[in-house]
Amino acid sequence: MSASSRLGSLALFLRLLGEARAYRLHLLGILLFSFVASFLALLAPLPLRIAVDSVIGSRPVPAFLEPLLPTAATASKSGLLTVSAVLVVVIGLLVYLEGLVSWVLQTYTGEKLVLAFRGELFRHVQRLSLSYHDTKGTTDSTYRIQYDAPSIQWILVAGITPLVTAGTTLAGMIYVTARIDWQLALVALAVSPALFFFAWTSAKRLRSQWYEVKEMHSSAMSVVQEVLAAVRVVRAFGQEDREHERFIHHARKGVWGQVRVALLEGTFDLLVGLTIAVGTAAALVIGVQHVRSDTLTLGELLVVMTYLAQIYVPLRTMTKKITDLQGSLASADRAFSLLDELPDVAERAGARPLVRAAGAVTFRDLSFAFAADRPILRDISFAVGAGSHIGIMGATGAGKTTLVSLLLRFYDPTAGQILLDGVDLREYRLADLRQQFAIVLQDPVLFSSSIAENIAYARPGATRRDIAAAAEQANAHEFVASLPEGYDTQVGERGMRLSGGERQRISLARAFLKNAPILILDEPTSAVDRKTESGILDAMEKLMNGRTVFMIAHHLSTLERCDVLLRIEDGRLSPLRFPERAAVVRAPTK
Repeated sequence: MSASSRLGSLALFLRLLGEARAYRLHLLGILLFSFVASFLALLAPLPLRIAVDSVIGSRPVPAFLEPLLPTAATASKSGLLTVSAVLVVVIGLLVYLEGLVSWVLQTYTGEKLVLAFRGELFRHVQRLSLSYHDTKGTTDSTYRIQYDAPSIQWILVAGITPLVTAGTTLAGMIYVTARIDWQLALVALAVSPALFFFAWTSAKRLRSQWYEVKEMHSSAMSVVQEVLAAVRVVRAFGQEDREHERFIHHARKGVWGQVRVALLEGTFDLLVGLTIAVGTAAALVIGVQHVRSDTLTLGELLVVMTYLAQIYVPLRTMTKKITDLQGSLASADRAFSLLDELPDVAERAGARPLVRAAGAVTFRDLSFAFAADRPILRDISFAVGAGSHIGIMGATGAGKTTLVSLLLRFYDPTAGQILLDGVDLREYRLADLRQQFAIVLQDPVLFSSSIAENIAYARPGATRRDIAAAAEQANAHEFVASLPEGYDTQVGERGMRLSGGERQRISLARAFLKNAPILILDEPTSAVDRKTESGILDAMEKLMNGRTVFMIAHHLSTLERCDVLLRIEDGRLSPLRFPERAAVVRAPTK
């Protein structure tokens, strides 16, 4: 079992019940209907007993039933036969009505529980640090949200309820059987310890095996997601067969894991079936001997054997559920282990609100590393005033993007601090802090929705006029207006229905609409041609006006609009001032 799986079954049940607090009345209703089902199960053999003992035989109807029936119904055998037939219909109708109401309630409650649990997991995953996603990847989190979250339904609705129902039914049937023949009831109970022993010994192995199977399924899913995200590269290099084999390799492990689970469960079922068969055979032998000795009527024997058959149903259900739940418990364990992941970047208690920053930024003795032996940035110190335009250069992997990621608190410094308007970033509310930044990336990120919705992502609720105005400022309105559906045009997954330049202009329009005081431009023109670059640069110049700007670029010509040029080499900062603007950068005071 994975090291992350540390919760025992009781702890998991308690946490799941905590997640289901809002639906406790629904769960109580499901439980009450399960008791009704148990009661109806106890009534099921009653018409047969009346028909055999009171219609075919001459024994009176059961004492508890006699006051409920009219005298005319019990005065003749034909009347009793009619009572038996009516009872069969009534009990059958009640059973199916209970089943219908219970099924609808279970479905509604289960789906709402899953939706709430998935929502909580999804919200938490979004709050986890980028370092977590960089390390773990996104597929495992996706698998846990989509396929492990339903465990709350499988356990609380489809697991616990049948267990309680089976336990109640078992207790009732043993009581009724004991009233008729205590020795037969004792025979039925004699097999119970063996059944629960088999369930207990199988449960631990099954849970461990299920955990491994789910890890294997997640690995296979990660191959699919990775390949589909890079399908152009795969096809360009003709590696379809290789990726197919890689998927089959991971998926095959999951197949054999499932086979091992099936073998374990099948062995358990075999032992349960054999034990129940032995118990039924013993009860039959003892029951026939009691009929021969006139201590039991034939009708009572039939009723007892019917109850015994039904006693073994809840017994089988209880022991089978114990093993069946192990897969769900493994899923719940994986889901809660995701919830237990703590973000590296956390908001302090009593954090300061921030409406709109002026934009003065200071890096003071800042160092950052993803791991102790892998320093990314070392001893970074500089300060810029509000409205300054800072160009950042450096070799690939030098730490340029990491530097601006620290500004957004995607990560926190390993040492030192970053000040915004003289206040440490960690003192601000996270949501307020990130509202101060607009970002335009080298590879613009668009969502599978309309152009208008993608622009308005910066400011939900923006009017169509505001959206169009932002597009005009980004030099995007002309091409958007020429599309058949205009701003309602769907951009496709990751915006692939648009060209690279069009996607970048939509990204710029989004930044215009946000109107943040600080702008981050991460190589925004590196993926477009010169002609497209010219239009984007014109839009960028308008966007940069009046804002503090951090621009990352490879071409010096792109950075000519900046007040100061900073070069990062081997994780350290080398200021290279444009001579006429040298006063913009100053060493920070300590």
